[in-house]
This record gives sequence, structure tokens and C-alpha cells, in this order.
Amino acid sequence: MQTESLDFNCDILEQSHDIPVLVDFWAEWCGPCRMLGPVLESLAEKHAGEFLLVKINTEEYPEIAQRYGIMSIPAVKLFIKGEIAGEFAGALPEDHIEQWLKKTLPSRYAEEIGLAAGLVAEGKEFKAVPILEEVLKYEPGNTEATAMLVRLKLFGSPEEVAALVPMLEKEYEFSELVSSVATLSELLSRKKEAYPDGPARELYVRAVDELRGKNFDAALDAFIGVLREDRYYDDDGARKACIAVFKYLGEEHPVTLKHRKIFDRALY
Repeated sequence: MQTESLDFNCDILEQSHDIPVLVDFWAEWCGPCRMLGPVLESLAEKHAGEFLLVKINTEEYPEIAQRYGIMSIPAVKLFIKGEIAGEFAGALPEDHIEQWLKKTLPSRYAEEIGLAAGLVAEGKEFKAVPILEEVLKYEPGNTEATAMLVRLKLFGSPEEVAALVPMLEKEYEFSELVSSVATLSELLSRKKEAYPDGPARELYVRAVDELRGKNFDAALDAFIGVLREDRYYDDDGARKACIAVFKYLGEEHPVTLKHRKIFDRALY
């Protein structure tokens, strides 16, 4: 969309309540702008229906450029619901912009994901699972839905979860969840007869059984008991399991707070 007779409030701010608006601040004399423009136009065509591209010539609309603190061009800002949701400057490569869009644009299924999150908060996880599965059927790269489904399915279908985790491995925000799930899914998938012999074996098996039932408090009690009885049983498995549970629950979870110091003391 070009900028002839642009009404910023109507064409961008109000419009962004219906569809995200990507604004390209540029000028005729700017070489990098001429490089970036076709890339953005190509991406707008590729992602038709996901966002609207508006090009604003800063020579023609200096007051808008000043209003948004445009000090150098090209500068790109994404408006969603009247607010700037993301921005970048310079003529970035197309693949970089594609990744930026992936992280910044809202999912078409944001409403469904929000519904699933609400059901989880109400303790109705069984109702949230099919909603998330449906989202991933149509938007397989949706990391938010994937992460939520991984959490919900870990203790019932660890093998299925192991197949979902690779989708999150390149996303820094999910790094702790990925490492936690890798440890826990391996532990939950193993058959009892695979655990090594030793004085701590019975307590370790009990800890894993408690974990399968999502009885985190009892599981951590048992794993810490293993640490005290046989520190390196199952290749330091009890320590790894405790850390994985802490990461899964989060450092501020009441169960984590209850067991963290006890765990730390058990190591020394």
C-alpha cells in the first residue's frame, strides 16, 4: 500500500485493530530502502491475510517520522491494535525478516490458544488437548501451542512428546522446558526392569511412579532420598530428575521452593 493521501490514524492505527499493519519508513534517496522494499512486498504477498504493508515516505510525511522517532531509514514497525508490537531497522535479509515475523505476528489461532490456556487454569486439561492438537494440525509451527501440548502430554504420552520437542529446540524462550522434557520423557518411557540394581533401586522406582502420577512433591521427596542413599545411582539420575522437575514447574512454584534447599543440601 503506497502513501498517497495517507491518513495515519485511519490507515494504520485503526486498521491495525482488524489486521496487523507493517509500516516501512523509506525515502527515494535511500539505497538500503530500495533493497528492502521488494523484500517486504514479497513477504506481504506470501503472507497475504496475515498483515498489511504500508510504505511511508519520510520526505513526504516528516511529522509521522518525527512522531515515531525515526532517526535513520529504512525503519520498519509493526502495529497491532494501535500499538507498536515490534520493529527493526536496516535492510535485513529475507530469512531474518521471516523469522522476525514468525515471532512477532499473532497466531491466527490466538483465540483458540487462549481458550486452551483458560481450560488448563480451570483444571480441565483433557478439554485443552484436542484444541491444541487442532491448532497444530493447521499451524504446525506454532510454538506456543506446541509448548502447551508438551506440558499437557508429557506424563501420559512421553513418546509422543519426544516427537514434539524438536519444534521448540531453536527457540531460546523454551530452552529450559526442552532440557527438562528431554530428561523427564526418557525417565518416564523407561521400563522398570531397565533400572540398574542397587540399594536405592526401590526408592528410585517409587520416585518415577510418583512422577508419572504428577505427584511432584512425593516424587522429589523420593529422588532426594535416593541422593542421600546412593548419590550416583543410575548415572546421577536422581539429581538430573530433580533439576528437570524444578525447570518444568518453574523456580517460583511452591513445590520447587519447598524442595530446592533440601535438594541443595543433599548434594553435599
